[in-house]
Amino acid sequence: MRGARSAKWVATAIVVALAATACGGGDDSAGEANPDGIVRVDGGEPQNPLIPTNTNEQFGALVIQNVFSKLLDFDDQGQIYMVAAESVEPSEDNGTWTVTLREGWTFHDGTPVTAQSYVDAWNWAANINNNQNNSFWFSDIVGYEDVHPAEEGAEPTADTMSGLQVVDDLTFTIELTTPVSYYDYKLGYDAFTPLPESFFEDPEAFGEHPIGQGPYEFTAWNHGESIELTRYEDYAGEPAKNGGIHIESYDSLEAAYTDLQSGNIDIIRQVAPRDLPLYRQDLGEDRSVAQPYNGIQTIVPVWYEWEGTDPKVLQGVSMAIDRETITRTVLDGSRTPADSFVPPGVYGYQEGAAGGLTDFNPEEARRLVEEGGGIPGDKITIQYNSDGGHQEWVEAVCNSIIETLDVECVGDAKVDFDTDLEAREANEVQSMYRGGWFADYPLNVNFLKELYHSEAQSNYGRFDNPEVDELFAQGDAAATLEETAQAYAEAEQVLWQEMPAIPLWFNNINGGWGENVENVRFNSAGQPVLTEVTVVE
Repeated sequence: MRGARSAKWVATAIVVALAATACGGGDDSAGEANPDGIVRVDGGEPQNPLIPTNTNEQFGALVIQNVFSKLLDFDDQGQIYMVAAESVEPSEDNGTWTVTLREGWTFHDGTPVTAQSYVDAWNWAANINNNQNNSFWFSDIVGYEDVHPAEEGAEPTADTMSGLQVVDDLTFTIELTTPVSYYDYKLGYDAFTPLPESFFEDPEAFGEHPIGQGPYEFTAWNHGESIELTRYEDYAGEPAKNGGIHIESYDSLEAAYTDLQSGNIDIIRQVAPRDLPLYRQDLGEDRSVAQPYNGIQTIVPVWYEWEGTDPKVLQGVSMAIDRETITRTVLDGSRTPADSFVPPGVYGYQEGAAGGLTDFNPEEARRLVEEGGGIPGDKITIQYNSDGGHQEWVEAVCNSIIETLDVECVGDAKVDFDTDLEAREANEVQSMYRGGWFADYPLNVNFLKELYHSEAQSNYGRFDNPEVDELFAQGDAAATLEETAQAYAEAEQVLWQEMPAIPLWFNNINGGWGENVENVRFNSAGQPVLTEVTVVE
């Protein structure tokens, strides 16, 4: 069965780290568990109204992933397991996929979750008139071009994608334009969740108060301050071990860490560079975590400013960055210098894929930049969000570039992640922006196509390369998962020639929790598994 598909490719070091350091328990002095206790976790203001297909940033995702349940998910070993689906089965040629839902699931308004709930949600999301950030995720489905025409200004010629068909209340089929061997992996993304009938009556109101079918009901959104979730008592999956989640919005990682030490919050998902050297000593190893996860940090050139620039210049900029020193000092050894566009725990990762282009080599860096015609205006600006603990490393990267290439390099701090994303979407980035990505599904496709395909929603650098798009298409059409991963690995080699981004390092989880919670675990995407957390008194 597809539910037992195993990603045997996951790096052993990551699996061991997850097993050894991911969970936190209490000590003998801990009180009794309160099943109705509220877990307080750090977060931020979501960029958009809370609709699954319009959410592709971490603060909104933290809400969506707890209010909605996906069809399937991935364990720390990369295995698929079913959640809301009973099964997801392909046809012999992988061209049609049949989804069978588990019985007894309801939305938080009490209405039943049916196959129609999924089909209606996906058709609405794919329609170009609804302007959803994640509409591109449905482009594999037959009829997508009818609801989302490629020609600019064209109107849809249909209301629904013909490739989606309801068989009965618990079954629907997905016909793809070309066979896709890994389509079940894609179905593990948040965009492929259902919507209740009430959504279509008032999508705007729904975005302020979403109604899902996940372990927590949405209770309140105090914009810029907090979001409240309450355990859904009729949840058909594994029930939450706490009474709800309070997500506190912070304008800096430093402030969140201070609140954790003061007992004003229970879990923080990342500490700032300032606190990296001492946080495990401050909190104790039984209340802190340091482990790799499937995420990467990059800097991304925007091609409306770098148009016509020889990729050699960006290769030279990459080799002007001393990743080893920056990760060892500024980031206190908490990151691993990148040698690929894809993290090691993801199927399709190629060790050393960069071919030396991420090595610190000042002489070669200068040669490449000079041969390529130089940096536009002899200046690089790196845009970043100041609420995410990025200032220190951005300054260090700039200093390395300045010392090596003798050009100007400065940071462009945006007040928060929302403002940062708005500038990206509006094509207002001056030169480069900080790019961060963690796995939606553990396959190299997710770190390549979803970022560098010309039509990808998260391609804020506006990289557009027909050869790369064609290589991605060939990978999608491969007969097996293994062949798909290999085809995308070959496409990655072209990316190193074209440089749509400059990989910096692979990320670690460096988080912590207070004495009032137990059973804290972070998954391979770097997120806390909040349903498992218990509150003690």
